[in-house]
Amino acid sequence: MDWNSNVIKSLWPSTINNRESKEQLAAEIADKVKNGDIIGVGSGSTSYVALLAIAQKIKSDNLIIKAIPTSIEMALTCKYLDIPITTLNEHIPNWSFDGADEVDKNKHLIKGRGGAMFKEKLIMSVSKSNYIIVDNSKLVERLGHNFPVPVEVYPPALMCVESKLIKLGAAEISLRPAQGKDGPVISENGNLILDVRFENIGENMEKEIKSITGVIESGLFQNHEADIIVAR
Repeated sequence: MDWNSNVIKSLWPSTINNRESKEQLAAEIADKVKNGDIIGVGSGSTSYVALLAIAQKIKSDNLIIKAIPTSIEMALTCKYLDIPITTLNEHIPNWSFDGADEVDKNKHLIKGRGGAMFKEKLIMSVSKSNYIIVDNSKLVERLGHNFPVPVEVYPPALMCVESKLIKLGAAEISLRPAQGKDGPVISENGNLILDVRFENIGENMEKEIKSITGVIESGLFQNHEADIIVAR
């Protein structure tokens, strides 16, 4: 990389929760990297630690790969680590990796605390194989136990979507606030994010949420093909 950017260096905190478990998962992901791979790169701290391990594997084994990042911060991190990036317009991912906020026994997921669920789901839908990397704290008996379902909404449709989510049985809906700015979080696609709690998440809830006009995507991942790798 040409720029010696302190801004990029400060993208991620020096202290990462459950770092030891995440480094174990990162090593397993890095072992899967082969020369010529096109890899979909998820968002969040677990994916970040995995990307560090992949960068080391590239250097030690003199590999050539390309990454398709799902967020601005992962794209900048790839640049910082000298990992070439590409797009879905140019390549289909051989495989992808990502973290999750919750995983149930049916391999259904809640994701989206980073606001990149649309791009994450897009990458997962076209990758030839997908790996979800989590520690034991992310395993739940019931989706929605620890986290609400993020719903990305086209801003002018906010009130319409809210009313339809209530009809779907939403028990609590909140507009996700930003921490570094006044007002709400803006997603990777320039939309708003509603965090929605349901008493019960049925088998078709992902499709029902997506069918609401004005919903761009949700962080509910049901019946998506993925291998779940849990830290030992």
